[in-house]
Amino acid sequence: MAIYHLTIKPVKRGEGRAATAAAAYRAAELVRDARTGEVFDYTRKRGVEHAEIVLPAAAAKQDVHWARDRQTLWNAAEAAEKRRDARVAREYEVAVPHELTRAQRVELVRAFSQDLADRDGVAVDFAVHRPHREGDERNFHAHILTTTRAITPAGFGDKTVLELGDRDRARLGLGPAREEIGEIRARWAVLTNERLQEHGHEARVDHRSLEAQGLERVPTVHLGPAVTALERRGIETEVGHRVRAEIMERLVRAAELGRLERERQALQQSILDLSGDLAAARRDRDAGLTPRYDVEAERRQAREAWLVYRERQLEHERGGEAGLTMERSTPDKPSHERAAGPEHDFAL
Repeated sequence: MAIYHLTIKPVKRGEGRAATAAAAYRAAELVRDARTGEVFDYTRKRGVEHAEIVLPAAAAKQDVHWARDRQTLWNAAEAAEKRRDARVAREYEVAVPHELTRAQRVELVRAFSQDLADRDGVAVDFAVHRPHREGDERNFHAHILTTTRAITPAGFGDKTVLELGDRDRARLGLGPAREEIGEIRARWAVLTNERLQEHGHEARVDHRSLEAQGLERVPTVHLGPAVTALERRGIETEVGHRVRAEIMERLVRAAELGRLERERQALQQSILDLSGDLAAARRDRDAGLTPRYDVEAERRQAREAWLVYRERQLEHERGGEAGLTMERSTPDKPSHERAAGPEHDFAL
């Protein structure tokens, strides 16, 4: 069951974080920070399937080879920012469908990274990770670091519009930043669903909130100040792993509920279609015409579909989940019609 997960957060110097450290950890490499002299060596880290730097398509015509080296790139990003509270990078964390193969996962994340690079002219450094040993085995995910400034042959240019405040964006004729973030979230869902369909998988993801999907929201989980501080610095903790595993499990359950809701809607439409077909069949019968198909067989199929759906709903309710509800009602019909078809006499 594919799930949707995408978080966007800045890497802030004021929180004790550095783009050099974040890049080294996520790619499992050694990066020396020229500004502080620190050496971030994560070459013993396991679980990184693939790491790669993506540049804007327009950069192919420019001499920006310097940006393809991880240490050079992120030291330049640090050097471009002078403020103590500067945003030195922006990080996207996404859940990658476990249904895809390793090569397909890399291709999906690369395509999304290219979109981000072309959108703002930034350099994008992505790493695809395997599930943690103590976590959910389906938890394939990717960390995507982007620069906050556009790249040029001479180094970094201006801040991207995503980094601007809403007032500055308004002066440029742009909407609030949250609208752009919403577009990015939707783009990841589109690319993910395209790849799932392309490779023959029925699973789909939905970038909308649980509330927008009509699903019940579960309580949030808090890490606590000490663990949160470590995680913000890019240091993964056992508590963090457990929480991420729990969140992943919740997302899987939410995706399952979403699938059941889509099946309910499809069943509702099939019942409505069947009701119209039955009415047409009765008109044909009254006119002495031969029915175009077996009406009783259609009734049985609709009834069987309803029973399958109801059984799945009951399984979720027995497991403590918030099941989808379906109301049964008896429409006002003439007595001869009620006697003719009790098997499909319900409304959704």
